[in-house]
Amino acid sequence: GITQCANETQNNLSCPQADFPSQDAETGRDAQTDLTKVGGGAAGFDFTKLDASGNPLLASTPAGGCVRDNVTELIWEIKTDDNGLRDKDWSYTWYNSDPATNGGGTGSLGSDTCGGTLPSNQCNTQSYAAAVNALSPALCGYTDWRMPTVEELHSIVDHSRWSPAIDAAYFPLTPPHYYWSALPNASYAGSAWIVEFGYGHDGTADKGNGYAVRLVRGGQ
Repeated sequence: GITQCANETQNNLSCPQADFPSQDAETGRDAQTDLTKVGGGAAGFDFTKLDASGNPLLASTPAGGCVRDNVTELIWEIKTDDNGLRDKDWSYTWYNSDPATNGGGTGSLGSDTCGGTLPSNQCNTQSYAAAVNALSPALCGYTDWRMPTVEELHSIVDHSRWSPAIDAAYFPLTPPHYYWSALPNASYAGSAWIVEFGYGHDGTADKGNGYAVRLVRGGQ
């Protein structure tokens, strides 16, 4: 999503800029002309909307249950606004009971911050993924939804946009909040990595904090 260049004092300039060569906007998919895409999206992005059964939709059709990234081959969950399990307004603590992947800290089971949609009112990332995988019919036909890595979350950040820093035509109902990744913080077992979708930066946060979740599946 980086399509403009900068010089010593200004941003959002045309490319190239004398004395400032090889900027992000001059390389990669964003800089390619006549780029062939499977689906649609701005700059180098290539998305296809999927309905609740996983069937492709026209780009002009309102977003369905999921979106496929044709570059990474990841399929992303689309949030809802119906007070149900996948509502955009719910928040979750980070929790992972697997000692092989939790960085030495399981995290927090959470409390009722998701409208009573999870068992025992324990709104956490592990319980949420399990509940989505148990849906019948399965979300977009899949039952292997999981927490994304930091790199996977970064792959849908659009740096030409902000608040939210994502293409709202393909990812509607995206509050510009922090979103949990699956990655624990290697230097402190009580925290994990997050990506912020207001401006697209990342960082770490205490696993007991309540943040948003967008599940993913697949990938190349």
